[in-house]
Amino acid sequence: MSSDEQKRRAAEAALEYVPEGSVLGVGTGSTVNHFIAALVRRRVPLAAAVSSSAATTGLLKAARIDVVDLNSTGDLDVYVDGADEATRHLQLIKGGGGALTREKIVAAASRRFVCIADRSKLVDVLGRFPLPVEVIPMARSYVARQLVRLGGQPVLRAGFTTDNGNVILDVHNLKILDPGALETEINQLAGVVCVGLFAHRGADVLLLGHDTGVEVLRR
Repeated sequence: MSSDEQKRRAAEAALEYVPEGSVLGVGTGSTVNHFIAALVRRRVPLAAAVSSSAATTGLLKAARIDVVDLNSTGDLDVYVDGADEATRHLQLIKGGGGALTREKIVAAASRRFVCIADRSKLVDVLGRFPLPVEVIPMARSYVARQLVRLGGQPVLRAGFTTDNGNVILDVHNLKILDPGALETEINQLAGVVCVGLFAHRGADVLLLGHDTGVEVLRR
């Protein structure tokens, strides 16, 4: 079975966690695109959605789902999003699609974070996937030097600007043994907007699509 089909299975399983009539937080990426399609296909009644990116906003509006600003909603019941890597402790690397800052904000404002992914995203140690760090442009060189000192090899994501007008450094060759400590350390660097480690606010439920079904991991 293809990874795309495994993503679809995980996305459809997430519908069980969506309360009818709720304001739903929706993430970004290929697995989330399957989730939005499943919402439409199953005609799940929602009050509205809070989106983590311009790309997702476009998909939601095309599906005639009302998109509202997080500032007008208060805390959300559920946030559904994918991941680039995940551990069995439900710590994540996110940001391959470049929406890590808004994703982290919506996750923080949600009572439950349901992460959906295909089985290949489950790892024992985070870091095989390059760690995205969103940086204010004038701080790019400074932050890159600090990331080298932490043992990584930062590479500017060429030709990419985030929805917030910033750049992304993708940090290669990190073996992240203490995700929470590294998240704190990188976040404290001057010029860093957000790091794609979701350790302090990891997932509450991880749905992994397999060839034979969906594996469910919970905190």
